[in-house]
Amino acid sequence: MNTVDLRSDTVTLPTDSMRQAIVSADLGDDVFEEDPTINDLEEKAAALFGKEAALIVPSGTMANLVSVLAHCDRGTEVILGDKAHTYMYEAGGIAAFGGVHPRTLKNFDDGTIDPDEIQEAVRPDNVHFPQTALIGLENSHNVCHGSPLTKTYIDEIVAIGEENKLPVHIDGARIFNAAVALETTVKDLTENVTSVSFCLSKGLSCPVGSVVCGSAKFIAKTRRIRKGLGGGMRQAGVLAAAGIVALDEMIERLKTDHANARRLAEGIDAIDGLMVRLDLVKTNIVYVELVNNTRNPDQVVAAMKDKGVKFFAVGPHRLRMVTNSGVEAEGIDHTLEELSLYFASSS
Repeated sequence: MNTVDLRSDTVTLPTDSMRQAIVSADLGDDVFEEDPTINDLEEKAAALFGKEAALIVPSGTMANLVSVLAHCDRGTEVILGDKAHTYMYEAGGIAAFGGVHPRTLKNFDDGTIDPDEIQEAVRPDNVHFPQTALIGLENSHNVCHGSPLTKTYIDEIVAIGEENKLPVHIDGARIFNAAVALETTVKDLTENVTSVSFCLSKGLSCPVGSVVCGSAKFIAKTRRIRKGLGGGMRQAGVLAAAGIVALDEMIERLKTDHANARRLAEGIDAIDGLMVRLDLVKTNIVYVELVNNTRNPDQVVAAMKDKGVKFFAVGPHRLRMVTNSGVEAEGIDHTLEELSLYFASSS
């Protein structure tokens, strides 16, 4: 059978309807704000999230970077989780390019941060300290089992922001996964946040791109920053065309990814030598712990790759698997069969 690629939902390929839309897209110069397809995508995204405006950027990393730089002056500080993607996996960009200091607080397994700790972390007005300028959340939370943050929790953090005159930005790379898991809409989830970004190129299966949403004033500022970072694209409607299809056709099918993740997790947890926190599997990300065996994660990854199953080792005893539109039910069956055989032979 074909390779079962569970390394990430970034490996997804555009659908046939996306490819057709790309070929027939109306194009213009987006830096001049004259690409009609990009304009359509940005308007559609803003409406979907209930925000005034939106901006397409090449990647989720740039989406978070332009957002933080738009909210924060040099020498100020953003409060975010110690497992946040912006802190761990974005090359220190907010510090390197913006001079913004990350103030990290403990992320719990469900992706949340203690609201009291956030309140206490807001700096007093003192020349010894960087000024707190932003609170950042991630939804769903990649490292924290793909956990979705609820509207109740988000609004609690927004209230802290309002009390302290601080904006709240959500890294919503997988916000549609969160909304689907919580049986709500992205508009409802992000109703009260200042800004939000989301990826087109993960579960939504587009080839490239992320989108930032917020007020018209905020988006105008991010547009200028995007240009300075080299993210201004020209006839990029070929990318936006796929994004429009994704927003029309791919959100509901995330339920399939979630169902596949649940079946994968339950099957793995039944294998002697492997353990999954089933209570935390709510979207499309499955973390697997190796227990009571002599195999290390790199050995497991290598052995499964030879059997046509790809995933990552993410720690001395941990594996990570992400279901996506390229993995069908047969791929889940194949993965469970090969893992069962491997651990039976190594017990």
